[in-house]
Amino acid sequence: MMSVPELEAALTVQRDSTTRMGTDRLRLLEAIRDHGSIAAAARSVGLSYKAAWEAVNAMNNLFSQPLVLASPGGRHGGGTSLTPAGERVLSAFGDVQAELDKFLGQLARRLEDPLLPSSSPFLWSLMMKTSARNVFRCTVSHVIEGPVNAEVVLDLTRGQSLTAVVTEYSVRDLDLAPGREAYALIKSTFVIIAREEGLGRTSVRNRLHGVVLSRIDGSISSDIVLDLGDGKTVAAVITRESAEALDLQPGTRACALIKASHIILAVD
Repeated sequence: MMSVPELEAALTVQRDSTTRMGTDRLRLLEAIRDHGSIAAAARSVGLSYKAAWEAVNAMNNLFSQPLVLASPGGRHGGGTSLTPAGERVLSAFGDVQAELDKFLGQLARRLEDPLLPSSSPFLWSLMMKTSARNVFRCTVSHVIEGPVNAEVVLDLTRGQSLTAVVTEYSVRDLDLAPGREAYALIKSTFVIIAREEGLGRTSVRNRLHGVVLSRIDGSISSDIVLDLGDGKTVAAVITRESAEALDLQPGTRACALIKASHIILAVD
C-alpha cells in the first residue's frame, strides 16, 4: 500500500486575478503587528527596509482600505500599526490556512487510492504576475466609447481619478462598466514627476497630486514614491539629475503625470 504523500501549499490571498498577497507579505503584516515598526518587522522577516516599505505600499494600494498605517522614521523605525482592515486580513488568513490544512490532509488520503481517476477534476487558480510597480484597485466611474478606442475613467482616491485609453474590444471583453472593479497597472518608468507649483498645461491626461514620501538615489536613477492620500502611493523612476533639479525631498508637494495610453486595465 502506498504511503500517504505529504502535501504542502503556499497560500496566496487573492483579491481578483491581479491582486496577490503571499505568505511572505502576510508574515510581514504579522511582524508589523508584533514589533510596531517597519524597520524591526523587516529585520524579523529578512527583508531590507526599502523592500518592506515597498511591500507595505503595494498592500495598501491593492485593498480598498489601507492595511497598514505607517510613518517613515528612517532605518531605525517609525510608528507603524495595522488598521482594522489589516487585522481582518490576518484573521482571515489564519482561518483559510486552517481549512486548507484540513483539505490537504483529505487530498493526501485520496491520492493514495489506486482507484482514483487520473482525470480527477481538481481546480487550480492560475495567478497573474506582473512587472508593473504600480497596481491600483479602482472602481470604474464612467466609460466614453468611440468607434475604435474608449476612455475609461476610474475612481482612485477621494477627489482623484485615472483615465485609461483602451480598445472597444477590451471594454466588451473586460465588461468595463460603471461600478465595475478593475485594476490599473502602471510601470514606474512611465510615471513623470513634476513640482506642483508652477505646473502649466500639459498633454498628459492624468495628474495625481501628492507629497513625496521617499526618495532613493542610485548612480543614474532615483526612485520616488508619492503619498496620494487614502493610503495610496505611486512610485516613479526618474533620472537622478531630474530629482536633484526638482529638489524632490520628502514632504515636497509634487504631481505624478501619467499618459492614458500607458495604463493597462485588468479585471477578475
